[in-house]
Amino acid sequence: MDTTVIKALSILEALAASRAPLGVTEIASRLGLSKSNVHRLLQTLASRGYVVASEHRYMATTRLWELGALVVDRLDVARVAAPVMQRLVSEVDETAHLSVLDTAACEVVSIHNVESMQPVRAYSRIGQRTPAYCVATGKALLAVQPLEVLMALPEELPKFTRHTLHIRADLLKALEQARRKGYSTNVGEWREQVGGVAAVIYDHSGNPLAALGLTIPVERLRPKLTSHYAPKLTAAADEISSLMGAPASIRGPSSRRSPSTSTALNDHRDLKTAA
Repeated sequence: MDTTVIKALSILEALAASRAPLGVTEIASRLGLSKSNVHRLLQTLASRGYVVASEHRYMATTRLWELGALVVDRLDVARVAAPVMQRLVSEVDETAHLSVLDTAACEVVSIHNVESMQPVRAYSRIGQRTPAYCVATGKALLAVQPLEVLMALPEELPKFTRHTLHIRADLLKALEQARRKGYSTNVGEWREQVGGVAAVIYDHSGNPLAALGLTIPVERLRPKLTSHYAPKLTAAADEISSLMGAPASIRGPSSRRSPSTSTALNDHRDLKTAA
């Protein structure tokens, strides 16, 4: 057990519970820690935006609330999306799943899924993490990120199959196409026999919240079938976005972009140049 993490969390909890800012001596006394230890941890927490100092006294910031709000949103979107996903699966008879993006790790995390009744089917377990750049849900969410996020990716990424877009320039071109179409695809890029189609879900502020995907064995994922899946998938994603309060102007293929950054649209127009 990492005692440093426990101490840092104890400090955050003490500050969050206090109605007034606390000094190093007060925090050390309350928690039974040395003043030097408290001061060092406070500096670390301040550097990450979790606490702020004023006249040598400290208070927690809204960073904790922001993290909590993200968790609540994710839980809420899974609850709201569940009946829509169930209906989508009944229409296309393929497994549907909901994923969120961990930007720092460049991974997507599965938070809900509804399995099809096909004898041969692909699936993802809840909590499963996969590289965002080689699965459909991850590519859908990456396609609506600001350009600086995409350019922070390594020029060459780990390759998992012969189909993996492991060169950043190639990935950027694919993401631009996904953004324009309103959905992304994966044909054996993470696992040779597994493919998928995915579209973005937006929140009430018009920010990308999650991605709705269909996980499909590659043997069934043919261009003609993809064109059959895509309209149903994007319609379902738009319906969930609407239920989450997303503005109408954000929904629909022509508007699938990140509105959280004012220059996002121009950034994405520059993807081809950057690639």
